[in-house]
Amino acid sequence: MDIELLTEAYTVMKKIRRFEETLAVLYTENLIRGSMHLCIGQEAVAAGVGLAMEAQDKMTTTYRGHGHVIARKTPIKYLMAEMLGRETGINKGRGGSMHFTDVSRGVLGANAIVAAGLPHAVGAAYSAKYLKEKFVTVTIFGDGSTNQGAFHEALNLAAVYKLPVLFVCENNLYSEMTPIEEIVPVEHMAERAEAYKIPSYIVDAYNVEEVYEVTKRVIEEIRAGKGPAFIEMKTYRLAGHMVGDAEIYRSKEEVAEWAQRDPVKIVAERLAKKGINVNAIDNLIEKEIEEAVDFARESPWPDPSQLFEGIYYGE
Repeated sequence: MDIELLTEAYTVMKKIRRFEETLAVLYTENLIRGSMHLCIGQEAVAAGVGLAMEAQDKMTTTYRGHGHVIARKTPIKYLMAEMLGRETGINKGRGGSMHFTDVSRGVLGANAIVAAGLPHAVGAAYSAKYLKEKFVTVTIFGDGSTNQGAFHEALNLAAVYKLPVLFVCENNLYSEMTPIEEIVPVEHMAERAEAYKIPSYIVDAYNVEEVYEVTKRVIEEIRAGKGPAFIEMKTYRLAGHMVGDAEIYRSKEEVAEWAQRDPVKIVAERLAKKGINVNAIDNLIEKEIEEAVDFARESPWPDPSQLFEGIYYGE
């Protein structure tokens, strides 16, 4: 990455970090309801993949997908309003934390069901091939998804039809609260893609430059007609699985060790050494977050009479 692109990557990562930290505060104020899964620590995946994609490309993501949607440049204020269940939210307050969708920017939807985004992405990729369009569909999912039948069905179909789809596995070492090594017979999730003869890569996802460079190259190969590919992003979440997670399944020492490699902090330090005014970037982000919270708080609640609108196609 040149300095300009690295600065953009930092801006995306920092915006995601502050969005997630702000949500944690709002949750304690009872302004956000239901379960919520933060991606603190995994921001480099969202930033690197998002920057590697082109405007026409599509994406499906998971219930830990706030950062992925932010990386696709959905305005923060509409995402914040969605989190607070307001009519001005990106999905009019109907989707909440686990169902961010922004079709205008290629985000076909987050999904609360583990691995459910993979077949959706394969369907989108099939449409691209059938209609001879040039978009690539990226589907991001967790390591635990590789144990689901939908994962294997999706990879098999993508391989058979040589579809323009990129499978991105965020391996944060835990399937919810279970160490992934205890429930899979392979060391790397990428090995599972090799069973379907899908080219696979392993990336240090605490290095945003590596995430970007590998993803950019692979997407270009897919767009050129080489068929599907699989990237395993080795990462780590610094927050619990969900709000309220006691985290008894991992040690504080382990979390602290990963925190020393915090990608947001590392890139900030690199930029500062190159003469970039990181504080100015941070201040602009803080202002945007504050304005988003104000916007969400002041936005109206959905009208109960419109509860069933948008549920069925054509309504």
